Amino acid sequence: MYDAIVVGARCAGSPTAMLLARRGYRVLVVDRSSFPSDAVSTHYLHQAGLSKLQDWGLLEEVIAAKTPPIRKMNFRYTGIDLVGFADPIDGIDAVYCPRRKVLDEILVNAARRAGAEVLEDFTVTDLVWSGSTVVGIRGHEGDGAERELRATIVVGADGFHSQVAKRVNAELYDVRPAAGFIYYSYFSGLDWGLHHKTGLNEQWFGTWPTNDDLTMLAIICTRRQLKEFRQNTEERFRAVLDDVEPEMGRQLREQGTRVEPLRPMRYPDNYYRRASGAGWALVGDAGYHKDPLTGWGMTDAFLHAEMLAERIHEGLSGERPMQDALAAYNTQRDEESHGVYDFTTTLAELTTLPPFFEATMRAMSTSQEWTNKMLGLIAGGVPDYEIFSPDALERLYDDAGVPQDQRVYEP
Repeated sequence: MYDAIVVGARCAGSPTAMLLARRGYRVLVVDRSSFPSDAVSTHYLHQAGLSKLQDWGLLEEVIAAKTPPIRKMNFRYTGIDLVGFADPIDGIDAVYCPRRKVLDEILVNAARRAGAEVLEDFTVTDLVWSGSTVVGIRGHEGDGAERELRATIVVGADGFHSQVAKRVNAELYDVRPAAGFIYYSYFSGLDWGLHHKTGLNEQWFGTWPTNDDLTMLAIICTRRQLKEFRQNTEERFRAVLDDVEPEMGRQLREQGTRVEPLRPMRYPDNYYRRASGAGWALVGDAGYHKDPLTGWGMTDAFLHAEMLAERIHEGLSGERPMQDALAAYNTQRDEESHGVYDFTTTLAELTTLPPFFEATMRAMSTSQEWTNKMLGLIAGGVPDYEIFSPDALERLYDDAGVPQDQRVYEP
């Protein structure tokens, strides 16, 4: 009998298991994959996420894996440029974009070192119930016989196709249609740093230096372009850079060598799922998913893993009833993530910004101080009131010399 079983051992699951095991609980974490292995991902870790790794004693492992530091961001959205970098957060003055085969192995090993039991290549086939309460899982390791494993709580950290969420029938809410699709791969011969640029034709590309001296290059286009894109994927992929940043498109053709296949991802709609019930909880994309454009998936996974582990500890220790603790997790998760959710789903449309964001971002682009402040908000280190409160907006518009009749104060 375990205190907790965590289904899924990547960015949300392993930290949850690690943090519970560090408190002395008996924890099992299972995953259908074996490690190290890759996963479809944006790779980008915001400073707020790196701060969690630092707190857990794992950031140095990411750096030791020769993940290159990034200290400049080139952000463009339909003609508005923000070039700079956020102020340090908890002393962290760079961002890192590790490959998932690097990062996830670090996380899994950290869970093991903390005392969690890890079963790789384990497929969950069902949950175990006692009345209306989840009390465990059923599944098999490789081609082995089916096993039944029981715990006080089962955590679904198994992504947006979560079997745990499906089995408990966790309802969706605040669903917003997905706007785009992604293709990405890895290239040698490029030294571009970090770019995050949206063009005028519902197209976006991003570049991130990653492990092995490679650059990850990704494109996002709106779904209405998917059929045409599939007719000549390689050429259309490169054409996005030609359209958005012609000089970089030229460099890609002349200097870049793709070293792995293009990877497609037609991601699901943006959503929240009810995060808990009797004997179960959801974390990471299993419970909350948004468009990958802003790269907040892994950072939110870390933040919410820590949040959930703390609430589970309250329940297991008898500090308060488990159901009350898990309900508090659901509320806190939604309240603290909603600003990023709104911002992400707005940008993901890849069209003209709403008047409020158009006015404020254009004003910020005229000042390095305000540019860095906005990049700090995106990084998770600057509270939104430092930019969007009435007094802050007045200062922003004054600093940028925006005429009174062009100032917008509400979304």
